[in-house]
Amino acid sequence: FQNMPDAQQLWMFMAAGVLLNLTPGPDVLFIVSQSLRGGVRAGVVAAWGITAGCFVHVGAAALGVGALLATSAAAFNAIKWVGAAYLMWMGLRLLWTTAKPAGVAWDAGSALSAGVSEKSSEAPGLPWVFLKAFATNALNPKVALFFLAFVPQFIPANTPDPAWTFVWLGCLFNFNGLLICMAWALAASWLSQRA
Repeated sequence: FQNMPDAQQLWMFMAAGVLLNLTPGPDVLFIVSQSLRGGVRAGVVAAWGITAGCFVHVGAAALGVGALLATSAAAFNAIKWVGAAYLMWMGLRLLWTTAKPAGVAWDAGSALSAGVSEKSSEAPGLPWVFLKAFATNALNPKVALFFLAFVPQFIPANTPDPAWTFVWLGCLFNFNGLLICMAWALAASWLSQRA
């Protein structure tokens, strides 16, 4: 793995990825709702579908970044700066959203009780859950923007094959994300059985 991020950068990449995946968003809410409605299997299938959708963006972004770097190192640096600004904007937006009054926030208790009441024959089939989860990410332009903003921050400037480095880091991010998404599914199912 020539010119891959060093060990410290790799740990920072993994830690940032874990924190991002722990933050509740549309993906987490979808996984939790499926786990509440259809049990842990539905939640895990949703996690796999969301991860599969992420790979669409990893592949597309890797091709784009590779082509961009082949033509201009300055353009790649511009992508990194724009990406860093986008990530800062996302962080500030998250802080503003968190600072809203408590009534606006997602109420886990009501979500649990709603999930328990919806559980049973109303739960969709597992293929539907996977396809819906896949579409949730594959068709979401914000996920594409996220990968374009986040992953290049950890690609060394002198990397001989940036597309391969992007794919490798994207796969690592998705693997860690899958584990966390499955943990969300297990936690939601466990909580629903005790609600």
